[in-house]
Amino acid sequence: MSQILVGIGANYPGPWGTPANTVTRAIAELADGCVRVKAVSRFYETAAVGRAGQPPYVNAVVSIETAMPPEALLRKLKQIERAAGRRGGSPWGPRTLDMDILDFKGRIDNWRGQEPGFARAGRRPLVLPHPWIEKRPFVLRPLLDVAPDWRHPVTRESARALWYGIARSREGRIMRTLDPETRLASSA
Repeated sequence: MSQILVGIGANYPGPWGTPANTVTRAIAELADGCVRVKAVSRFYETAAVGRAGQPPYVNAVVSIETAMPPEALLRKLKQIERAAGRRGGSPWGPRTLDMDILDFKGRIDNWRGQEPGFARAGRRPLVLPHPWIEKRPFVLRPLLDVAPDWRHPVTRESARALWYGIARSREGRIMRTLDPETRLASSA
């Protein structure tokens, strides 16, 4: 597996505008001399996970190429999040931007068996592949757009099989696909 997959989501307006505008700008910020964006999924409006009363998210997945190691890529993603107005907040709370490395060329780091090896609270190490991909419709549906043949590096299950297993999940469910015209109209 030579793919690098990055998940992007936003559900709160920030300095870059609406969540759809922010996701679009984050993809543009990611694509610089060190990173080449190979493919971008459709944008999906999804139900928020966690705290009740949050607005829906806009989620996408991008496939990229880079010579950077995963830790350097993660630092770059966190810099982009800060530029988009992301500040510390409560877990599962609203975000101006959230960017995660979903898979880095099939690499497996900080896993113990079938579970990620870290405590949920406190500072966490970089976990690859990103934990709980298999439980997140808002990740799997856009991932299928850019990497339909992807397999989870730990479980070896296909993205399609994982998607069918959770497609009807309430948390993080896909509410609608945002077409390019809808994204542009929502920025007005």
